[in-house]
Amino acid sequence: MGLERIGDLALHIVLTKLGAKDTAKVACVSKRFKVSAYEDSVWFNFCHEDLNLSSPLDPQGNPTPSFKVTYQLWREAFGMYPWPLVKRVKRCWDNLKTWFRVNFPEAESTLRKGAAEVDIQELERSLKVKLPVPTRVIYRFCDGQEFTGKVLSTSVLGSSLGLIGGYSVYEHLVNVFLLPISQVISETKTIIQELGFTDNSKLIVVAASSTLSEKFFFLKCTSGQLYVGTRNLPLDGEMIPCVPHALISSVHDLNSDQQQDALLLWLEEHVRRLQNGIIRIRDEGNIRSLSLFPEEPPLCSTAVTNGVRVRASAVFAPELADLHNNSEKYFFAYSVRMSLVPEGCIINGIFFSSCQLHWRHWTIRCNDVVSNVHGEAVIGKFPLLQPGEKEFVYESCAPLASTSGSIKGSFTFVPGRLADPKGGPFEVEVACFPLQLPDFIF
Repeated sequence: MGLERIGDLALHIVLTKLGAKDTAKVACVSKRFKVSAYEDSVWFNFCHEDLNLSSPLDPQGNPTPSFKVTYQLWREAFGMYPWPLVKRVKRCWDNLKTWFRVNFPEAESTLRKGAAEVDIQELERSLKVKLPVPTRVIYRFCDGQEFTGKVLSTSVLGSSLGLIGGYSVYEHLVNVFLLPISQVISETKTIIQELGFTDNSKLIVVAASSTLSEKFFFLKCTSGQLYVGTRNLPLDGEMIPCVPHALISSVHDLNSDQQQDALLLWLEEHVRRLQNGIIRIRDEGNIRSLSLFPEEPPLCSTAVTNGVRVRASAVFAPELADLHNNSEKYFFAYSVRMSLVPEGCIINGIFFSSCQLHWRHWTIRCNDVVSNVHGEAVIGKFPLLQPGEKEFVYESCAPLASTSGSIKGSFTFVPGRLADPKGGPFEVEVACFPLQLPDFIF
C-alpha cells in the first residue's frame, strides 16, 4: 500500500508536468490512470497555470462543478484561437483589471464583459474588415468600457474614467477610453465618412477621448498597426504609429504565443507602466483620473532645494502634433509638481513654515537651439507652499522641431509670503527632464 501511494503521488506529479492535452490522453491508458488523470487537483493546476483561476469559473464568470469541467469549457469557448495566445491575452487583462480594482475601482467597474463571437463577426461584416487574431481575443475577454454618450466633438465634457488615461493643459483636456464593439462600429462609420477615407483603408476606431479635445486611435486591420491622429487628421488624415513596427510580427504558427498585433502590445505596455508605477492616479478636487505624466525616473526628474521639492515630467501629445510644420512639429505637455518637505522651508539653517512662488525661468533645448523663458508666477498663480499640503501642479506645453529635447529651469521663491516676506528671494532647481517621442504612444 505504501508503494502504491508513492506511485499515485509520482503519477500526479507527472500528470501536472505533462499538461492538459497529454493528461487527457493518459486517461485512456487504464482505469488506474483514468482515476488519477480525473483528479480535480490535477485540473486545478492546469486552470491556475493557464488561466490564473483559483476557483472553478467558466468564461462568463459562472461557477462550474469542477476544475476539469472549467478547463474543458474554456478550451471549447476559445477553441478557434491559438491557446498560447488566449493565455497571454487573459494574463494581460487579469493584470490590468487587478491594478484598476486596487487603485481605481471606479474605472474598473466600467469594463464590460467579453464580447460574443457573433458580435465580433457583426463588426467585421458591418465595417468590411477582418480583425487581427489578437484583437479578436482581446474583445472576447473584454468588450471595452461602458460609456454613455458620443465621443465626437459634439459631445459635452465626458468622464475621467478612461482606461488609457490622459492629461490636461490649460483648456486642453484628454481622457481616453477603450471603445466597446458597438461604438467601434458607430464611431468608425462616422469618422471614416467625415475624413473621406475609403473602405479600403481598413481602419477602425478602437479608442478615443471622451472629452472635447479629440484624440482617436485607429487599428489598421491589414497590418495590425495602431495609429493615433494628429491635428492634421481632419485635413489630410495624418496619423502617427503607436507601436514600433519591428515588434509587430507576422507569425503564422497558430500554436505560437508570439502572434501579436499593435493593440495587444499596446495594452501589455500599458500594464507594465501601471505595475511599475510609471503612471499613476491623480486626484484633483473630487475628480480622479489616470495621469499619463510619468512619475518615475528617468522620465520624471526630482530636485529638493531649501526644502522645496519639485518633480517634473512630460508627455507627448500626438493629437496636437503637426508633421508638416518644420519648426513646431512635435508637441509636448509637461507637468511640474511642487511641494514643501515636512520640516518646512530651510534657509541657512533657519526654518520657515511657508514660502511663496514669485518667478520662473525655463531653458528649453532642442538640437542646438536653446530657448529661455522668463515669467512671473505660473499661469497667473502664486502658490503658497506649506508642509503637509498636496503638491501644487503646474502644467504647460512646448512644441519641438525634432523628436527629442529637454527642459530645465528654476523657480524663485520668498520665505513666508510675498505680502510679508521673511527673508530674501531664493532659487529652487527644476532638474532637467526629457521631451522625447516615445516608442509607445498613448
